[in-house]
Amino acid sequence: MQTVDYLRISLIDRCNFRCHYCMPSGEELNYLLQESLLTKEEIITLLKEVFIPLGFKKFRLTGGEPLLRPDIVEIVEAINSLPETEDLAISSNAFLLEKFAQPLYEAGLRRINISLDSLNPENFDSIIGNNGRSRWQQTWNGILKAHQVGFDPLKLNVVVIPGVNDHEILDLAALTLERNWHVRFIEFMPIGNSELYSDRAWIPSEEIRQDIRNNWGLETSAVAGNGPADVFQIPGAKGTLGFISQMSECFCDNCNRMRLSADGWLRPCLLNEMGQIDLKTSLRNHPDFNQMRDRVRHILEIKPEINFKERNNGTESGTYTRTMSQIGG
Repeated sequence: MQTVDYLRISLIDRCNFRCHYCMPSGEELNYLLQESLLTKEEIITLLKEVFIPLGFKKFRLTGGEPLLRPDIVEIVEAINSLPETEDLAISSNAFLLEKFAQPLYEAGLRRINISLDSLNPENFDSIIGNNGRSRWQQTWNGILKAHQVGFDPLKLNVVVIPGVNDHEILDLAALTLERNWHVRFIEFMPIGNSELYSDRAWIPSEEIRQDIRNNWGLETSAVAGNGPADVFQIPGAKGTLGFISQMSECFCDNCNRMRLSADGWLRPCLLNEMGQIDLKTSLRNHPDFNQMRDRVRHILEIKPEINFKERNNGTESGTYTRTMSQIGG
């Protein structure tokens, strides 16, 4: 059985973007109240008393947009200072990264994944649900600042959506030619918005690889990733290309992660809401850490059965009460 040692921690359910695949347009979202969010102290307590004793040693901070947390630098510093922490990373949209890249680096962060679904300013603004003011340049400046500060390699995540940004695949792949950047193409998952792109919801990774192969050639990279990405490289390129194929090439049996929502719910599988447990309520009501560890240990034991492995002709069949932004995907 795969060792589960990786925890994705959502710090906030809010975001300064409203990407259509993450927060469907026209849908009212009930954001968490400030008092419902786990505090920095509560997060560290859960790590020290529950997760680390159970073998968790890799952590990623997500959102919403984690840089919206006023205490983001302090959280990074606190987790990085735990002696058991082997790996700490952040997922961000980079809009605020020009301001935060240096302080985060000084706090000990070395890995950051940035969502970048288009290099065309107009297309970019359309995807993120632009409210009238272009956000492309500030986002790009944040990416360049992170590279300048020393985040190396820099990872750029691209959710490939047919008819929206699939025509930019080669342009995005070309970012790896002259820079040690790792561009990862991710199959779109219709979570909480299954009707958004109903004609053809996702493009298999093999089709994307073939487009790149036809243009430059493609070879297996000697650089191995930490997660589910299959890593390749354009011959002679400085960076690499990753492909996350959760829809066409199910990797549930190799899943090594769990997700902690901003309001303290532990979720063992992104594509299945079974088995969730409320850790925040236990934490705030005279916590019995032995009992909390036992509950999480039980979820770890049954995780292989919870993992969502069913596909109906290449489409997911689950129903979800939360969108991707609320899960902290």
